[in-house]
Amino acid sequence: MPLSSAMLAIAAFAEQNVSAANLGTSRAPQSLARQMQLSNGTGAGKADRVYSARRTLAASANEDLDLAGVLLDAYGAAITFARVKGLVIAAAAANTNNVVVGAAATNAWTTLLGATGTLTIRPGAFAAVGTGLTDATGYVVTPSTGDLLRITNGGAGSSVTYDIHIIGASA
Repeated sequence: MPLSSAMLAIAAFAEQNVSAANLGTSRAPQSLARQMQLSNGTGAGKADRVYSARRTLAASANEDLDLAGVLLDAYGAAITFARVKGLVIAAAAANTNNVVVGAAATNAWTTLLGATGTLTIRPGAFAAVGTGLTDATGYVVTPSTGDLLRITNGGAGSSVTYDIHIIGASA
């Protein structure tokens, strides 16, 4: 089933009130926003594969998500990512433990975090990464040797739940 479109948008806004003696109060607004909207296909500005799930890991457990041929899309068809264009992982607010992403023991997907790098997502937090619209390469997935995304429950005693959304291309 072809992908009609995909969008990943992140925005951060803050405002500081600055008080200067005898000069009144001024505001210092700051913002950062990024958006990625992809159409169907496999080149720059395009994607044709999506994986989205809510998953739970037992206490102290981990799982390796195989980005090349094992995950299933919304229609039950196996997905093979050749390139990841967007990734969002959100830890449930009710978690006690952190969700740790990265550092699979073998065949690690290394183009995002390297072979041993990890990203810790605290309860209720999320992490997102997206490619630029002119980036045809994305984060490359190498079947059989570089396709495992490890997700780990960062502690003992309780399970963790997380949501994951992967947008990518088959070629």
